[in-house]
Amino acid sequence: MRQQVPDDRTRMVSRHSLAYILCAISELFRHYDFDPLDLLIIHAVLNGNVINVMRDEALDRQFAAIDAVEPDAIKQGVSRAALSRFLNLPLETVRRRADRLRKQNILADTPDGLIVTEKNLHRFGNNHYLQTNNMALVRKLLRDLQRCGIHGPDDV
Repeated sequence: MRQQVPDDRTRMVSRHSLAYILCAISELFRHYDFDPLDLLIIHAVLNGNVINVMRDEALDRQFAAIDAVEPDAIKQGVSRAALSRFLNLPLETVRRRADRLRKQNILADTPDGLIVTEKNLHRFGNNHYLQTNNMALVRKLLRDLQRCGIHGPDDV
């Protein structure tokens, strides 16, 4: 049995980070009238599309503002197989749902894989209400973690 160390904050961080994740997902479900699994796929693709932006400090800053949408040309495509592995879903399920989302002009095929097109009519990836709401949720998470004595990565 693991001996508890007085400054072990694992459960505390887990509680607060889980609360953030659930609130963020709840807002997505409340805002969009989509099947939850489709929303998960869309947002996993969105995340995969901008990993290269997040890893490049200059690009991250260039597209930091709420109205600075990443153009489709710089998005990194995500394969259906990678989505299947990442979400732990059967490949056929991902393929079928992605094809349906492609027909709705939410996803587009590129030589590298799927992207969420910047011109999708549902504003996935460019929803100012959800982005503003997410900022409030992140601020709350950071305040909660600070209250727990966590001020940066060295405190966990």
